[in-house]
Amino acid sequence: MTAGTVVRVQGLAAALHPPGASGRLGCLMRILLAEDSVLLREGLVRLLEEAGHDVVATVEHADRIVPAALEHRPDVAVLDVRMPPTFTDDGLRAAVELRRLAPEIAVLVLSQYVEESYARDLLSDGRGGIGYLLKDRVQDLGALDDALHRVAAGGSALDPDVVAQLVAARRGTDPLARLTGREREVLMLMAEGRSNAAIAAALVISAGAVEKHVGNVFAKLDLPPDDNDHRRVRAVLAWLDATG
Repeated sequence: MTAGTVVRVQGLAAALHPPGASGRLGCLMRILLAEDSVLLREGLVRLLEEAGHDVVATVEHADRIVPAALEHRPDVAVLDVRMPPTFTDDGLRAAVELRRLAPEIAVLVLSQYVEESYARDLLSDGRGGIGYLLKDRVQDLGALDDALHRVAAGGSALDPDVVAQLVAARRGTDPLARLTGREREVLMLMAEGRSNAAIAAALVISAGAVEKHVGNVFAKLDLPPDDNDHRRVRAVLAWLDATG
């Protein structure tokens, strides 16, 4: 993340959440934060705490993520992808391991760049409670808090820029060719983690129309009746697989 982004994150915490202004954005969540940049870590801690959340632990090394999460049992673990010791995908590998050992802990991964494979790896188990945001997105307090609540509730939250790149990257035979243009739009918004109500507002259509389109997506992707949140994640995973 650039120095300018770090400054904006810290400034946002100070401007939007002065001391004592807790709990404005929804229910309290217990959060573990893994970020090796001291400035960004401190800015995010202040932002999250002033938003009413409880940062139960911070770590700056990927090897500490899983032990800290198992010790503190947060509602959500917010993790940087590139962390020590190798600064490649250490945070991502820790996220995958954490989901294996403690599937009840939601995971929100932060990345500097769009990496399609990261999104695939995170969703590969077909379960919800997972999110992937670009680091610049944390400047938007509403987007960050919305993503936290989505993953804590067992849903998914993919960065809109990641979704857009997945669409642009699609080449050749498309396994999702049976979907209409509107159904693809609905699936894109599902990939971002939007609820039916949010999809209806974004597309300016009725809630009933959204339910119909979502049902068509499930049917055309051959997803049998199941927990609705799980089917949404599996639909998104099918879409990610179509880009591989």
